[in-house]
Amino acid sequence: MTRPLRIAVIGSGPSGMYAADALASQADLDVSVDVIDRLPVPFGLVRYGVAPDHLSIRSVRDTLDKVLDKPGVRFIGNLEVGVDVSLAELHEYFDAVILTYGASRDRRLEIDGEDLDGSVAATDFVAWYCGHPDADRATYERLIPSATSVAVVGVGNVAIDVTRVLAKTVGELDETDMPQHVLDTLGASTITDIHLLGRRGPAQATFTTKELRELGELLDADVIVDPADLAFDAASDEVIRTDKAVARNVEVIKEWATRVPARRSRRVHVHFLARPVELRGDDRVREVTVERTALDGSGGVTGTGEFTTISADFVVRSVGYRGTGLGDVPFDARRGVIPNTDGRVERDGMPVAGEYVAGWIKRGPTGIIGTNKKDANATVASLLADRDSGSLPVAPAGTIDEFDALLAGRGITVVTTAGWRAIDAAERALGSPAGRDRTTIHERQALIEASTN
Repeated sequence: MTRPLRIAVIGSGPSGMYAADALASQADLDVSVDVIDRLPVPFGLVRYGVAPDHLSIRSVRDTLDKVLDKPGVRFIGNLEVGVDVSLAELHEYFDAVILTYGASRDRRLEIDGEDLDGSVAATDFVAWYCGHPDADRATYERLIPSATSVAVVGVGNVAIDVTRVLAKTVGELDETDMPQHVLDTLGASTITDIHLLGRRGPAQATFTTKELRELGELLDADVIVDPADLAFDAASDEVIRTDKAVARNVEVIKEWATRVPARRSRRVHVHFLARPVELRGDDRVREVTVERTALDGSGGVTGTGEFTTISADFVVRSVGYRGTGLGDVPFDARRGVIPNTDGRVERDGMPVAGEYVAGWIKRGPTGIIGTNKKDANATVASLLADRDSGSLPVAPAGTIDEFDALLAGRGITVVTTAGWRAIDAAERALGSPAGRDRTTIHERQALIEASTN
């Protein structure tokens, strides 16, 4: 092959960037990698999913950004595969396509009243406070200043993030890159009580200790735990004994249960053994019916038939992410992933030539950001093995310049690496007067306009 190996990576989150990095880092490989994203900016959930007040985690963006400096790698933003260009067309210009578009949809509770006004998905709420271009500003700018009590359903880190952002003072968020309209809305909040609901016990929660401890360190919010919720069974005792992280979490929660409230303006109520079974309301959600559960000895719970009601005029469900299909790409709707073996996309048990998958859409929404690096490297290893064996197809069409001409001919305004650099500079300039590293530009058109400056 006299020309470079041409690869399209669909999705610019961590798994996509790590896949591009793995390809560009091959010493004996001449490769051209286009990292394609439907948004005008890269980095996926690192930009639009990691809490803005977790500055150290969000700094992973700087590491990912360096991949775009590598020879042969470029960003192509504001290009939606399946809308602006088909997957079949990509195969005309690229020898292989790696699908890394993640799992961006929320899992539902599947209970009555879930669709009431004021009941929202954590994925959507997080997107709003991170400044996602598709976020529904009007909904949150209406709900937050009119709510007094919130129920956050879930006991993972996203649920903790949501709870913490709602419980913090605006002064505690000033250093973040949140758009100004988000800070203004949170500053107008009338919320006094936040209920964090988990159907299992403290030992089964999936918090990381750092995030958990932060809840107990907020300037103007008391954390309240009912000692009756500190229930443990044989399975709990075993996981506490064998998992140091769980043991640390349990100690944090036990300490909270001993605290005397300091009469701060907000209260965070952490409930375990509390399973939401219904949302009730009128023109919007007003309360959550919760069933008390009991540990079953094996890590699960059973219902007790004991029900209570929690006042909540804003409910955020945070019970996980799920993937979605893309066009005619094979998709396992039950698991929310693209069926694959070792990263090779499969249809009816057979590999699809030139199609690969990495990240959450490959394995489901598990692991931390760094998990995606190992996962992407494994997928790239499969791709290179196929190239070496001669089973990787060769794209029949012309040069990458001709691919660019195809997009230009359709009137598609793509954002290149240089365009992203211009957006990055604009955001840093926007944040500088407020002493921030940056302020996120949230409107799609504004992002595109910034990319040309």
